[in-house]
Formats: sequence, C-alpha cells, structure tokens
Amino acid sequence: MKRQLKRWYDDQIIFEADTNTLKELVEQAHQSGARLDGARLDGARLDGASLDGASLVRASLVRASLVRASLDGASLDGASLDGARLDGASLDGARLDGARLDGARLDGASLDGASLDGASLVRASLDDDRIIASALQISPLGSRRAQLIAFLCTDQSIVIHTGCFRGSLDKFQDAVCKTHGDNKFGREYQSAIQFILAWAALQNETQNVEAK
Repeated sequence: MKRQLKRWYDDQIIFEADTNTLKELVEQAHQSGARLDGARLDGARLDGASLDGASLVRASLVRASLVRASLDGASLDGASLDGARLDGASLDGARLDGARLDGARLDGASLDGASLDGASLVRASLDDDRIIASALQISPLGSRRAQLIAFLCTDQSIVIHTGCFRGSLDKFQDAVCKTHGDNKFGREYQSAIQFILAWAALQNETQNVEAK
C-alpha cells in the first residue's frame, strides 16, 4: 500500500513508499536518509521503532506510541510529544530542547546524555506513576562528565537520572557516598545535591504561592 509522510505545517510530502504500516514507512524514510523534520505523526503506533539519529525537529507526535522505541542521538528539538507513550524508550544522547512532553509517559525511559533545555514536562509520568512537576538538568558532572537530570514530582519527591542510575535523591546520595566518599567527584556530586534541594524548595515555594 502506498503511504505518504507529510509535514504538519505545510502538507508537503517528506517521503512515500509501499509499506504495510506507518511504522515501516517511518523507519524506511529514516534509513533512506530522509529528514523527518515537521513530520505529522500524531497518534502513530511506532512501538519498537529503530530511529537512532533520526531528525524529527518540530515533528508532531502528540499521543504517539513509542514504547521501547530506539531514538538514541535523535534530534527532537521543538517536537510535540504531548501525551506520547515513551515507556522503555531509549533516548540516550537525544536532543529534546524546547520539546513538549506534557502528559507523556517516561516510565523506564533511558535519557542518559539527553538534552532537555526548555522542554515542557508538565504532568509527564515516571516510574511508579509519579507525576513530574519540573525538571533540572546539570552537566557535565562527576567522573564520567555525564549529565544529571533531577525530576521534581508533584508529591515533592525527587528522582535522579544520570548514567545508568535512576532512583530517588536519597538513594543517589547513598551511591555517591559509597562510590566516591569525600574525593573530588564526591564533593562535586554533593554540591550538586545541595543545589538540587535548594532548587526543589524554590519550585515548591513558587507553586504554593501560585496555588493561593
């Protein structure tokens, strides 16, 4: 069946081919070297899609299903992913600057080295259905010069994603003490933890004022 992939903002055809599913069309387009910037993919079923390094700048993926999709190194700057399912997706090194992820599900998603500058994550969910209220990104940090993302949830808990670590701030602090003690990297991480706590307190204070 002949299928077409179009841009949402001008209806121009990005790619067309005979495929059985939209997922196959998108993967084939990417494999052929086509840029998927601005692609209209609202509600698309792309579970398990292989899209490492794909260019999806300003693509519209509202309520799309990308469960366990591989998007390592993909460019998703300014993309619309509101309500998208990204459970178990790999987004290592992906660029999501200015992307909208409001209400998206990120349960088990890997974001090692991903860039989320200016991304909107209002009511996006993490593992255990915790709802994100805000996010903070710090990099480079520690012995791996990696990126750390602190998620402040609506229940005021803080979840840390950095490298292969995903867990609470308390567990992260325990891991830092066990691995680095009081060495240079341990002190660097402890400084970051204090900054995260101050940032979270300010976010909670702001939310309380706005709620009144």
